Amino acid sequence: MATNPKLIGLTGGIGSGKSTVAQLFEILGIPVYYADDRAKSLMLQNPLKQEIINAFGESSYLEDGSLNRELLAKTVFADPEKVKKINSLVHPAVAEDFKNWAAKQKSPYVLKEAALIFETGGEKKLDALINVSSPLRVRMARVLMRDPHRTEDQVNHIINQQLPDEIKNEKADFVIKNKDNMLLIPQVLAIHKKLLEGE
Repeated sequence: MATNPKLIGLTGGIGSGKSTVAQLFEILGIPVYYADDRAKSLMLQNPLKQEIINAFGESSYLEDGSLNRELLAKTVFADPEKVKKINSLVHPAVAEDFKNWAAKQKSPYVLKEAALIFETGGEKKLDALINVSSPLRVRMARVLMRDPHRTEDQVNHIINQQLPDEIKNEKADFVIKNKDNMLLIPQVLAIHKKLLEGE
């Protein structure tokens, strides 16, 4: 009898290292749904693409059909109301896509890696949550190194849109501390074991 895998959320603020943690789970054979990557892909396809054009205009996309990231960063992500609007289009599309993807997986549990889970109420649709926690200064340094197109102000703005680590740590079922002195692999293995035992 086929049973649906448990749905586990993997979250953490920008620069916390959640993608690295996700890759460790993948090495253990756990399928990972990268919500931000899927969102970018879905934004290039209808019906979502058309909904974004209807909301923000034809200039939301470049001539080659790709997303006009620079324009969206300046006009949409700088305005809280417009952020709410784009999230109200993108998040339901991603949620539906994740549900369809998860139903096809053949493992005891799957991970949904996403920056915004608690902020969007997404935890209600998941069986458990892992938060990757990392000091703010470390996160800032990581993001500026990884995304040279972002300024410190832009990164601070993104951080301010996300729940503080302390709150996420309290709400999460598991916390992975990604500090220089705390190794990730033993923490991932311990959580993996607990999730398998909890079947």
